[in-house]
Amino acid sequence: MTYPPPYQYPGGVSDKSKVVAGVLQIVLGGFGVGRFYIGDTKTGVLQLVVTLVTCGIGSLWGFVDGILILINGGVDGQGRPLRD
Repeated sequence: MTYPPPYQYPGGVSDKSKVVAGVLQIVLGGFGVGRFYIGDTKTGVLQLVVTLVTCGIGSLWGFVDGILILINGGVDGQGRPLRD
């Protein structure tokens, strides 16, 4: 009897690390560096613009985003889950 193969994410797991993405986002999140690292350029540019427009206060978004990436993981630009 053959069993179906276990479910795999489309394209497998990302080559990007969630730890690296999270730390980059915590340290340099106001500039969207963690988002640029994982290939999410739209959100990275938005974080950069918000930080510049709010004179740095918007960098809190990047900090919180970095913590959420470390806790929950996330996906890269192609929709693949970040590796541990």
